[in-house]
Amino acid sequence: MARRQWSIAGQLFALQAVVVTLLVLAGAAGAVWLARSDSRQAAQEEVLAVAQTVARSPDVRAALRSADPSAALQPYAESTRVATGTDFVVVMAPDRTRYSHPHPKRIGQPFVGDIAPALAGRPFTTTNVGTLGESVRAVVPVYDDERIVGLVSVGITTEAIDRKLLGQWPVLLGVAAPALTLAATGSWLLSRRLRRQTHGLGPAQMTRMYEYYDAVLHSVREGLLVLTTDRRVALVNDEGRRLLGLDADAPLTDRPVAGIDLPPAVAELLTSARDARDEPVLAGDRVLVANQRTTRFEGIALGTVLTLRDQTELRTLASELDSVRALTEALQAQTHESANRLHTVLTLVELGRTDEAVRLGTRDLAAAQQLTDRVVGAVTEPALAALLLGKSAQAGERGVDLVIDPECRLDGSPLPSADLLTVVGNLVDNALEAVAGNPPPRRVRVFVGAVDGELVVRVGDNGPGLDPERVDDAFRRGWSTKSAGRGLGLALVGQVVRRHGGSYEVDRSTDGGSLFTVRLPIGGGEAR
Repeated sequence: MARRQWSIAGQLFALQAVVVTLLVLAGAAGAVWLARSDSRQAAQEEVLAVAQTVARSPDVRAALRSADPSAALQPYAESTRVATGTDFVVVMAPDRTRYSHPHPKRIGQPFVGDIAPALAGRPFTTTNVGTLGESVRAVVPVYDDERIVGLVSVGITTEAIDRKLLGQWPVLLGVAAPALTLAATGSWLLSRRLRRQTHGLGPAQMTRMYEYYDAVLHSVREGLLVLTTDRRVALVNDEGRRLLGLDADAPLTDRPVAGIDLPPAVAELLTSARDARDEPVLAGDRVLVANQRTTRFEGIALGTVLTLRDQTELRTLASELDSVRALTEALQAQTHESANRLHTVLTLVELGRTDEAVRLGTRDLAAAQQLTDRVVGAVTEPALAALLLGKSAQAGERGVDLVIDPECRLDGSPLPSADLLTVVGNLVDNALEAVAGNPPPRRVRVFVGAVDGELVVRVGDNGPGLDPERVDDAFRRGWSTKSAGRGLGLALVGQVVRRHGGSYEVDRSTDGGSLFTVRLPIGGGEAR
């Protein structure tokens, strides 16, 4: 059978209970010792006062001068003993012979105990063992004309003193018991709170949990950032630091999130404390998907948890895949259209209308070849030329007139093909989306070329246009009117622009829609 492990709260309660009990017992023992000491001191003072009173009595001196001192002293001593509550009042001769005693049979016997200081004329108190047991006693000389004619000893047994002390126990217990109860209650309340906070876990369990927790935080592929309710950093794991571009060794715990150099989109999301689900955000050159929610325990808000997934490569591949898909669809459409045209031409030939067949076949072929020749002649970058041809066919399928500026001229690509395709493809896609809801004619104009030492990409449309106040949002946060999780095209364009030290601007196009212009320095540069 497994040994039951005590929780931290249980161990703390047990330790506190033992410590408090020991302290209360020690306090009680100290109080008893002090009370006993005080009682004996009080007894010494009492017996000394009684003995001095008896020694100064004229009746005692007169009795000591008589022929039978005991006859007068025994009744006097007993009445005094009873009246004062002492245990014995003994009057004796200087040679220790008793003239009085609580037990009459011991009259005439020698007194047991030290009397030397009294014979020297000094009253004193002492604790001694006599015929009645251990007692606190005082011995005082009796003078007659400055001559010691006898001694008086008055005493109280220690047993009687302790009996009186027992009467104080209820008071002592009345103080100790509430103190013990109060301390135990406080310890129990503290342990209960600790048990709730530690979920009843023991030290070994908490150690294992911390080890697992630390291992998980350092191994997960998602960035994790936890904030307290007052927007301070409670935790950030290694992947979170990497994705957000934070120093791996920088102390972040308990720092306000507003004081940390975070990407604007992430800082805005954290500061807002709103819930977010699969929201795309940009962090430098990275495209991240963020999920944020407020954590609660038993209805009480504990803070905010933000998780981040890196989808930079996935988004880039998706963009390239969209371009390839568009080209494929365009080729399929052209194949289908060519097949229809070929069937028409064959039918015209069979009908003997060869002239019409020749005109039909050569007219569309010439138009398509003219577009291909113009694009290929203007753009020597094969991937970009293929993209423009594909987008042109795709636009035709959508009923959009894609106009490629005849001034286009680009001899080779001054930047990686993937980045060039990202900029041109996403700007064209954005324009096609913008005019999709317009009535005909729908028009998109494209210019790509080198102008004054810069690569200029200009895409205009006759759509509804973009609100100037939303330009930065569009390029930095992936603003979109499409469904959640889409619309990162412009954000990816902004990413390329910043990486190559370029610039972007949005104006009103001559067709009434938006005109996006991207300028990238030929030869590269630092982001600005």
